[in-house]
Amino acid sequence: MTITILDTARGMRSVLDAPEAERPARLRDMLEPVADMYRYFPGEVDLLAMHTMGSGFPIDRSRERVVDGLDRLVAAHAWARIERALDEALAVQLDAVPDLVVPDITVLLVLGDPDDEYFMDAIRGFIGNGSATGFISLILWPTEENLNRLEAAAVHELHHNLRYAPGGVVWNPATVVVGEQVVSEGLADAFARQLHDVSGYTPIGVAHLEDDAVFGRVVEGLDVGGMQHFVSWVHGDEAALRFGGEPVGLPMGAGYAVGNRLVDAYLSATGTTAAEALHVPSATIIEVALRELGRAG
Repeated sequence: MTITILDTARGMRSVLDAPEAERPARLRDMLEPVADMYRYFPGEVDLLAMHTMGSGFPIDRSRERVVDGLDRLVAAHAWARIERALDEALAVQLDAVPDLVVPDITVLLVLGDPDDEYFMDAIRGFIGNGSATGFISLILWPTEENLNRLEAAAVHELHHNLRYAPGGVVWNPATVVVGEQVVSEGLADAFARQLHDVSGYTPIGVAHLEDDAVFGRVVEGLDVGGMQHFVSWVHGDEAALRFGGEPVGLPMGAGYAVGNRLVDAYLSATGTTAAEALHVPSATIIEVALRELGRAG
């Protein structure tokens, strides 16, 4: 098992320093090591298109802003910090689950698009993806908040990677329910908090941690099947509208907040840690948590 942190500091610098006509090819070359992250997408995937749709940094405008952002990431020693955090987190996870099958993991850290209002404001300049086994993607803008929680963000995505690795929880996009995604976000946050305290909370969910109305509404959707519904129930109405989903009356990050409450209730009731709960079925966590919170039935 190896964790490979791609040298995207040099890669992004190469893209940004090239004549504009050469930048698309250089960006595709930089992204090629994570092409298999899209293995479940239908048809041939254009890495440049995926980068753009995912709020990746622009290559045809705002060059000075992006170069400044890159300089800040380099000054923050982002790549070394992420590598160290992942190594430490993996040791903790293996101590809790010694027979865990750990895949080789490739980590992509890239800047986001500072001109994308949804990216910069609604989701606070951060997108993480650890759902495709073997890959972790971190797209961010180096705000103070994001720089301060680099380690926690990486550890959160590592937890997703390990939960769905071979031998772990099976993810079927057609049948998986909202409750699995909500619990997985709560577990990943709890694992990040286990190692990095409050910075482990995903920021978009923090405002709703104690909101009983949000909690009740998300609980109503826990049995909704099919991952096409997740953006509405986990991220909220603003995200649903952005990505063509159906709003269900939830604020941004609602599912993260509810996931944290459910997981914390489960961990408290069972006396286990997030690392120990890596492969616990979401249905079990929800059942115990709702009973603990007095919401069964």
